[in-house]
Amino acid sequence: MNPEVAGQTPAEQYDFQIPRHLIAQQPVRNREDARLMIVDRVRHSIDHAHFRDLSDYLRPDDCLVLNETKVILAKLVGYRTRTGGRWQGLYLDHDTDTGVIKVMCKTRGRIQPGETVTLQDREGLDRARLTMLTKLEGGCWAVKPDSMQSMEHFLQDVGRVPLPHYIRDGNMTDADVEDYQTVFARTPGSIAAPTAGLHFTDRLLRRLMDARVNICRVTLHVGTGTFRPIATETIEAHEMHSESGVIAQPTIDMLQRTREAGGRIVAVGTTSVRLLETVARSMPLQPWQGTTDLYIRPGHEFRLVDAMITNFHLPRTTLLVLVRAFGGSELMVEAYRQAIEQEYRFFSYGDAMLIV
Repeated sequence: MNPEVAGQTPAEQYDFQIPRHLIAQQPVRNREDARLMIVDRVRHSIDHAHFRDLSDYLRPDDCLVLNETKVILAKLVGYRTRTGGRWQGLYLDHDTDTGVIKVMCKTRGRIQPGETVTLQDREGLDRARLTMLTKLEGGCWAVKPDSMQSMEHFLQDVGRVPLPHYIRDGNMTDADVEDYQTVFARTPGSIAAPTAGLHFTDRLLRRLMDARVNICRVTLHVGTGTFRPIATETIEAHEMHSESGVIAQPTIDMLQRTREAGGRIVAVGTTSVRLLETVARSMPLQPWQGTTDLYIRPGHEFRLVDAMITNFHLPRTTLLVLVRAFGGSELMVEAYRQAIEQEYRFFSYGDAMLIV
């Protein structure tokens, strides 16, 4: 019996070593030229291609499910006005009535309520001030900007692309504004990109539609917990984060037509998988809006997702747990071994995998 299903699973089983030079620091010049590993669960086989070849591995009447969430310029950089000490924050949410913002922040020393932080734009110029109001849980604060402009314009003025730390220590370039966003992003709300979708181009999407592959859209906003490592001794003890999303009626209709036509539902990214499997817990399928804390681990019965496209994930994360639950632990361990051996590019700007 698989110990990951039978009982408590040590989190260390999801550790692996990745050579530093395989952590992609920027995307390939043409998104669809990224490499694509094809993992077939029935044949128990692994093949190698490029993302531009995706239509060769999909069938007419298959349905690609894209997460159209849009990354916001959530990273804030500045200094403590009184001391000059560096300050960094991550915008999480705001109250439209009061103008109060929730941020996760870090700085040297102990910041006090009533203290102000001066925010700088991407050129390093002072642009706004925040007043620290109340310390919240998890390193977060309620803060109030001195600006009366809309939150969209506020972040446009002082926000930066919230790159993960493993990409240039989180330091953005101008290119990241476009690179760290899918071509189909529509609804602002994420603080990290749904990275499996970064490989698509408008041209590739047109080719897929010409090949009679259907495309539908969902929204799941990626939150701070996505990259949080599993720090508990077992994966079961990890507390799963919540993320908000929506699936509208046209997508439900397309999913049902796909099932009736014998096509496969192909989720693009772990975010789409998580949302689809959340909705599938209640049958028949219905439009859905809310938050999900679904934690997909080995033993999960996949009710809606038939195939998935995903990047190569960090060790000891719930993303890797989900992928191994879908692809099978033994096959996924071999896939990651081959990816390292053949020098695939890892993580957000890295290469992709299609699991069928």
